[in-house]
Amino acid sequence: MAMSDRLLRAWYAGHPLLRLLSPLECLYRRVVERKRARFVAGEGDIYRAPVPLVVVGNITVGGTGKTPLILWLIEHCQRRGLKVGVVSRGYGAKPPHLPWRVQAEHSAGVAGDEPLLIVQRTGVPLMIDPDRSRAVKALLDSEPLDLILSDDGLQHYRLARDLELVLIDNARGLGNGHCLPAGPLREPAERLNSVDAVLYNGAANDPSGGFSFQLQPTALINLVSGERQALDYFAPEQALHAVAGIGNPQRFFTTLEALHWRPIAHAFADHAPYSAEVLNFKPSLPMVMTEKDAVKCRDFASPDWWYLAVDAVPSQAFVLWFDQQLSRLLPNHLSP
Repeated sequence: MAMSDRLLRAWYAGHPLLRLLSPLECLYRRVVERKRARFVAGEGDIYRAPVPLVVVGNITVGGTGKTPLILWLIEHCQRRGLKVGVVSRGYGAKPPHLPWRVQAEHSAGVAGDEPLLIVQRTGVPLMIDPDRSRAVKALLDSEPLDLILSDDGLQHYRLARDLELVLIDNARGLGNGHCLPAGPLREPAERLNSVDAVLYNGAANDPSGGFSFQLQPTALINLVSGERQALDYFAPEQALHAVAGIGNPQRFFTTLEALHWRPIAHAFADHAPYSAEVLNFKPSLPMVMTEKDAVKCRDFASPDWWYLAVDAVPSQAFVLWFDQQLSRLLPNHLSP
């Protein structure tokens, strides 16, 4: 198990030795609280886009289902007649220059796995740059847009925002409740009091003061042929290799088990690179991976490699709330 995996487990399961990191946690808290206070006071170089901007992020380290929810937001906005664009840090991307407009034909090595997935799934205009303000400017220079979604960037305080949506894994919550490096929090838990909406991934019902959403498997997609199969394509108790290089791999393996398959779990670091040699598992069995992993594996995939398509399904209360926000921010742009 990698050091990062051990640390994540300690943060979420609890470990007494983390108390030794309290002095560093206090220092970290002071830095992030000062950064937040400067933003609230309007100090420093803060860019405000000429169109509404919605940040979709989290205050915890580890996966919260952000990419599926962003896909839902994009498609929902497009159904409402909005021209929506996305900006992303592009973690792991190595483009020729920055900012970089991601195209569907790019490789994951150039574009980053999550940005490439988003563009291939939705065709949305997407710009990557660690400087998200610069990414927004470049995106608006490339074509007219009604709304911009920032993939992560909750703590990117050089960029003004009109809505902040924060995602939390309902099963893991805020872990031990401590900030980095003693815990998984990027900002103190009190930060949740200032955001516009908190969404809990995996919650059965809307919790008090928040909204629920589920990740719903929809189909198996073959990496080589693009063939789409129903979820009963594999018989119950089918053994298969399961690959997940995401923030919370166990959630993916649990999903496969809930589909009545017997996954042999292969967990990788978030954004991990792959090769045919790395994924040459024994015994020979079908392989199922996440869509985020699949965008990095198509060039060397075998015919029995599949990814599980997953859609976010937010609660009806969130849908109604979000439509109200769109009506407030863009009263003259929405289709019925």
